[in-house]
This record gives sequence, structure tokens and C-alpha cells, in this order.
Amino acid sequence: MAEPELVDVVVVGLGVGGEEVAGRLAGAGLSVVGVERDLVGGECPYWGCIPSKMMIRAANALAEARRVDGLAGSAQVRADWAPVAKRIREEATDTWNDRAAVDRFTGKGGRFLRGSGRLDGPGRVRVGDQVFQARHGIVLGTGTRPSIAPIDGLADTPYWTNHQAIEVAELPASLLVLGGGAIGVELAQVFARFGVRVTVLEASGRILALEEPESSEVAAAALRADGVEIATDVKAERIDHDGDTFTVHAGDRSFSADQLLVVTGRRAHLDELGLDTVGIDAGQRYLPVDDRMHVTDGIWAVGDVTGEGAFTHIAMYQASIVVADVLDRVRRAQAGPDASGTASVVGGAMGAASAVGGSVGAAGLSGAVPRADYRALPRVTFTDPEVGAVGLTERQARERGINVQVGFTELSSSTRGWIHGSEPGGFIKVIADADQGVLIGATSVGPAGGEVLSALVVAVHAAVPVSQLRHMIYAYPTFHRAIQSALDDLG
Repeated sequence: MAEPELVDVVVVGLGVGGEEVAGRLAGAGLSVVGVERDLVGGECPYWGCIPSKMMIRAANALAEARRVDGLAGSAQVRADWAPVAKRIREEATDTWNDRAAVDRFTGKGGRFLRGSGRLDGPGRVRVGDQVFQARHGIVLGTGTRPSIAPIDGLADTPYWTNHQAIEVAELPASLLVLGGGAIGVELAQVFARFGVRVTVLEASGRILALEEPESSEVAAAALRADGVEIATDVKAERIDHDGDTFTVHAGDRSFSADQLLVVTGRRAHLDELGLDTVGIDAGQRYLPVDDRMHVTDGIWAVGDVTGEGAFTHIAMYQASIVVADVLDRVRRAQAGPDASGTASVVGGAMGAASAVGGSVGAAGLSGAVPRADYRALPRVTFTDPEVGAVGLTERQARERGINVQVGFTELSSSTRGWIHGSEPGGFIKVIADADQGVLIGATSVGPAGGEVLSALVVAVHAAVPVSQLRHMIYAYPTFHRAIQSALDDLG
């Protein structure tokens, strides 16, 4: 067997987090090998955040045009999916080609390999017949894939995942959406606004089951107003496909449509990574990491594979920590004896580290590596209205034994909400720890729910005292001014 090739860092999986780590470390002067079997950039730019928000933008434009009546005269709207599909294909995904992303990485000095990487013992990664020995570490960013429930008959049908839903060029006449989480309800509303008859099937008692109950109620009302049927407490037992129609059987109920979209969650495929060669249990659902993204000494993980949340902003946040920690590891390695005689290979890394960007590079050089803190994790479901949330829900806070105070205000009672003509149900809800006098969670639902959320994220992240939040000046008339009313409702 040939000797392993010596490099500084190997990044296995170039999704959002892995691409960020690999590119920034290569830009800092390290020799970095990046391995990706699918598309560089992962789900977000090709089948997630970017194309789905293009779809949502188009669907919301239709909805706004239909609201002209009663506000500004009258309007006639004719939905056409063709320009949406064209924009996704040509502007967002380059027809699902990652050439630009690969060139971006190699342009920074990285070395790209298309293939499946797996651990091959301490510090080693195998990609096909090639083996690399990483001087300073390995980063795993292999993400997740759709988790398909073992429902009788499903595997034998041409069902959709989010991939087919994003790539679709011609819409079906009717659609069943199995799963009422964020992805399911976003796509359900989009397709309904383009004329598809949509039914959402959710196993629990409400859609958006991980959010506040009030959020579920608003989202359900909004979807129903767009013609979406919602069936909850649906435990799918069997799925049939006769060549034209899908039928989902659940107890004494059955649901049929031309197409079936399955969005019942995602899972990491750890059994493919060779974790056993470094003493890590591959039977776990996700890769547990510490607050510096360490799986074990010399191995980091970023993104969905860590189980901290399937969000691009989590992957980017974790990537910054890994970049700082790797550079700090290189700095410490250079400071000691160079028994291997390889220090010159990374000699330029620290001099170039400032190019990594801002405080992260500085943190890596000084040894002050940031630590992960998910207390103020923001999340947004981009339905219309948007559902933004941060921190703990009321139920989560009470289950932790916190002395909870709740403040709530309807958005329609605010001046901006009244002017806007907001659909019923928009609100702001704040959750406070009464003993500490700070917010520990909040939800913002409305036409700009995700944008209004930013102020609440700062409040939770920085533990700003509620007394100070109450005495802030909130611009008038804005949606975010309703935060003040929610705070006043805390009592």
C-alpha cells in the first residue's frame, strides 16, 4: 500500500459548513483537501434555502397581487410556474452544477476531490484509492439526508423529497405533503398559491409542532386560506401508487393525490464515515460535539451532522469556531519543537490568518477560541405570515422548572399591523425568566416575522434585562414596536 499523502487538514463534506471551513483555512495558507461526493455547497444553495425562498418570493407576489382588491383598486392574476422554475435552474443552481463553488475553493488554494471520504484510522482519510494523513485535523461536514419512514409500500413509489419538489418543471394538479414541519408547510403554501390542490398530513396534533401552539394556529389558518387542507393525527400505515395516483392509508382514513412529497425529517448517515476506525460509535443519530466542535481529539464536525439544528446559520456559526480552533492548534504546534520538520509547510498560515476574516482569525491567533452557545438559536419558517422564534418556547421553559412569565400581543392591535391590514393572528410572544429578569425565548409572527425577530435574538443572546428593554425607544409605526406591548404584558 502506498504511503499516505501528508496534508494539513482534510474536510469531508463540503456543504455550507464544510465549504466555509475548507475555504477559509486554505485562504489562510494551510494545505487543505476538500472532499464532496455530491455538490459543493450542499442542500442550501441547490435544494434548500435559496431555491425554496425564490419559490416563496414568487408565491408571495401572487398573494400580494390578490390583496390589491380592497386596498388599491382591483387586479387580475394568472399564476405561471415556468419563470419560477427557470430562475431556480438558471440563477440559483446553474442547472445543479457546482463548478463555480469548486473554482471558488480551488482559487483559494484548496485541493478538491469528488468522492466519498471515510476515516481510515487516526488522522487518516481514504477517498477511493487515495489516503491522506492530516497533520492538524479532520473536519466532518457530511450533513444529513431525508429520513424516510418505513411505511409499507412507500419505497416502491416515485415519491418526492425536497429535491424533486425544488427541481419540478411542471406542477402536479394535486399533492399530498407527508410532514407538517417547516419545509412541509412552506412548500405546501407555495404550491397551493400556484393552483395545486394540496393536503398536508401531520402525525402529531398540529403543524409546526416544535413551535408555540399559537404559531401553529396562525400557520394553519394561513394555509387554509390558500386552499390547503390540513389533516393532523395522521399515522400513515400504507402507501399505494397505481401508476397515476398516490393513496395514503391511515387507519380508517385515506388521502389521494397525483403526487406525494415526503418531508418527515432528516438524519445523518454515520455508518458511512468509518468512525469505528477511530473508536467512535457509528450507531448514534448524530455526531455529538463539544463547544469547540470537537468530536474527539483532532476531529471536528460542523453543520447538520452535529444535530444542533438543520440551519445554514448554525453551520456557518460552527464553521467560524472550527476555523479559529484549527488555527489555534496550528499556532500551538508551531510554538513547540518541530520534530517532524514540517513546520515550514504551514509557515505562511499564521501570517495569512488575518485573511481568514475579522475576529475569528484574531481569536485563533490569540488562543481565545470562541465557544458555541445555542441559547439564542433563531429559526424562521418562511410561510406568509412568517413564523420567527428564538430560544425556549413557553412549554420548554416550564418543563425546565423556570419561573416563567409570558407576554403576548396581537400584531393587528399595533398601529403598523392595522395600517398593513395584517391577516388575523400575527403576534409577538415573549418568555421571561422572572427570577433572572431576562428573556429566554420569543416568537414573532407576521408579514416581517423573521426580520422583527432580530431584536428579540439580541435580547435573548445578550441577556438584556427586561427593565432595559421596556425603556428602549421603539420606532413608530413599525412592526417591531409591538415588542414593547408584549413586554408590557409581562406584568
